[in-house]
Amino acid sequence: MKKANGYVFKYGDNVDTDVIIPARYLNSSDPAELATHCMEDIDKEFINKVKKGDIMVANKNFGCGSSREHAPIAIKAAGIDCVIAETFARIFYRNAINIGLPIIECPEAAKEIEAGDQVEVDFDNGTIKNITQGKEYKGQAFPPFMQKIIACEGLVNYINQKKEG
Repeated sequence: MKKANGYVFKYGDNVDTDVIIPARYLNSSDPAELATHCMEDIDKEFINKVKKGDIMVANKNFGCGSSREHAPIAIKAAGIDCVIAETFARIFYRNAINIGLPIIECPEAAKEIEAGDQVEVDFDNGTIKNITQGKEYKGQAFPPFMQKIIACEGLVNYINQKKEG
């Protein structure tokens, strides 16, 4: 499975799905359109600064609130390759895997990594390297079946690929 290597956007506790993608934009299901509004209520410059491959880091309970699948779609479409947090809301965790957005729980990394740090994540073994600070953390590696779902860019693609093969 691939690695993620990018610069960090850092957020705090209880970042809910209404902040990730405000409800006023849910009339669209187009990932590119959703991405243009990702995080705008707490970080107006996010969409102007994020680059493909960047990493989002947050503290506790990331993705709480409503069960909208639009939230991980907006994050992924904005260019974020991985979200690291102390903990994730359960429905966000499931939705992220379903759409192929890698997420890793690692409390120590979430607390110590700073905005702007360059971080590399190895999804096969759960290793998180903070290149800027010269530190390494051990997050939870994905089980093989989840790695396959993420590698296929989501659950629907994974199922379709299994039907074809």
